[in-house]
Amino acid sequence: MQAELHWVVTQDNQKLCAKTWGNKDKAAMVLVHGYPDNQEVWEPMIQHLLNDYYVITYDVRGAGESSVPKRIRDYALPRLSLDLECVVNQLLPNRAFHLAAHDWGSIQSWESVTEPKFKDKILSYTTISGPCLDHAAFWMRNQFTHKKNKFFKQLFKSWYIVAFQLPVLAPSVWTFLNAERWGKIVERLEHQKGLPKNEKITQDGKQGILLYRANFIPRLTMPRQRYAICPVQAVVLKRDNFVSPELIDEIPKWATDFSKVEVDANHWAVLSRPEEIAGYIKSFASQNNNF
Repeated sequence: MQAELHWVVTQDNQKLCAKTWGNKDKAAMVLVHGYPDNQEVWEPMIQHLLNDYYVITYDVRGAGESSVPKRIRDYALPRLSLDLECVVNQLLPNRAFHLAAHDWGSIQSWESVTEPKFKDKILSYTTISGPCLDHAAFWMRNQFTHKKNKFFKQLFKSWYIVAFQLPVLAPSVWTFLNAERWGKIVERLEHQKGLPKNEKITQDGKQGILLYRANFIPRLTMPRQRYAICPVQAVVLKRDNFVSPELIDEIPKWATDFSKVEVDANHWAVLSRPEEIAGYIKSFASQNNNF
């Protein structure tokens, strides 16, 4: 399985490392990775998509081989949405595409999925363990008013978000987590040995903290009304240690064409169960394959 390497220059002159996989005459599928991963996290899954799709992946700013902005504001959601726009404009000119994303890739992709200019460009969106922060804020407010147990359950799962607001302490933690140590943590969470390791985990972990610092407080304190411009599928990981499955309950208020599939798996199912997750993505995309 060979990929073609590309460099995409963003509107603020960052350089994103992107890869294309397979036959470009097939329907296009863009995959956006989460934190603290880079685009290599998708490789176990890509082999299960190539028979049907031309696959595009990229390292988000600050991750993998992409350049590293220094200012917190350079990681804000609107800027991340512009990055996706730059990637597809260069690699998929004048083409519509399917979108699937995991964790922070999913959080940032919601910005595009709720942006009117992407209407008729994004054919379908599969979100895995990454809510829209605006939707999550409305959900948290509602739970605090009516179901405080769910509110505090998610708050407990999100302890790391508070820790990531600390500018010195949070990045320094990643100096103690090399690829081997982080790999063991993921294997314990997924109850599976031999999963692929992120060799750049120290760098990816440190830099990606700015995603949290740039977005969580503004979005959770001042949520916007954001409506999906395409069909949305949520792959709900029932044993997710970081994202409560209940957050999905908010999506139907903001997506008129919504479906979900529940999987008895943990947060990194994209690594531990790639064929199964790829199957859900393919099935949903095929229902919306008007390319």
